Amino acid sequence: MTMPSPSSSRLRVVLTDAAFSRGNFDIERELLATIGADLVIAEGSRDAILDTAADADALLTTFFVLDAEAISCLRRCRVISRYGVGFDQIDTRAAADSGIVVTYCPDYCTEEVAAHALALLLMLLRRIPQGDTFVRQGEWGAPRLRPIQRLSEVTVGIVGYGRIGRRLATSLRELGVTVVINDPIRGRGENGLAAAISLDELLSTSDAVSLHAPLNEATRGLIGAPQIASMREGSYLVNTARGALVVLEDVLAALQSGQLRGAALDVFPVEPPDPSAFRGVPNLIVTPHLAYYSEASVQEMKSTAARQVVQVLSGRAPDHPVPRS
Repeated sequence: MTMPSPSSSRLRVVLTDAAFSRGNFDIERELLATIGADLVIAEGSRDAILDTAADADALLTTFFVLDAEAISCLRRCRVISRYGVGFDQIDTRAAADSGIVVTYCPDYCTEEVAAHALALLLMLLRRIPQGDTFVRQGEWGAPRLRPIQRLSEVTVGIVGYGRIGRRLATSLRELGVTVVINDPIRGRGENGLAAAISLDELLSTSDAVSLHAPLNEATRGLIGAPQIASMREGSYLVNTARGALVVLEDVLAALQSGQLRGAALDVFPVEPPDPSAFRGVPNLIVTPHLAYYSEASVQEMKSTAARQVVQVLSGRAPDHPVPRS
């Protein structure tokens, strides 16, 4: 239930949507109480939520779309704090033009997403789902699963070399895998553990590709039919970043044709996806936007998002303002 409007002398923080909280906002309330701020849970239609948010001093938000029109409704908002790593559903330019700081949680799930991507890559490269299916069908033996490469003979291309990409690269190298990288944000040049190469070169030289880039106009549809055609025949694709980085229909078609030997997707352009799209598609692993999740990561995300609000409303710079475009 929406809380009653607090006294005008108190700061008002509106939560637009609560995908991860299960109705428990103790972390947020405790942190906001340190600056005398009340948390108001917005409910109802989009218009109703915007009406609740209109006089907020700050917003906490997850998936609610804050485009230029929505931001124009915010009469006194000073900060929009996003639960999560991506912030593509927020018009950051419109926010900046309105004097609103936008923050995010860039490192709350680095360990989890890197581990999930690694698990999916190993499942594909070792053909574990197919092996499980064969045994359940009463079949036996490795020959039906050929070819399987030794990990030290595999090259994995990582697209997006931020916190998660670097952590995954470290884990893969410890297993003997050769890693090449492309970073759409930082470009070519030295990037921590390796020199970045072009996307075309990465796609043509990798046995498997794992996506870790942010979603923006430059990366939307980054992997579609032309890019898949340039990949090695029988290679693998993993996406634990943003669903719209890939053209889903093209990935599914490439699995049907055999151009891709396998794919693993944790994120989708529309969530939840239509499960009928996956029927009959071979060698596809799908998980329900799970990569970010652990009990600890959610607690860290909630405290990080609320702390950004506290810092801005206290007149301090936030720890995690969104990068300037």
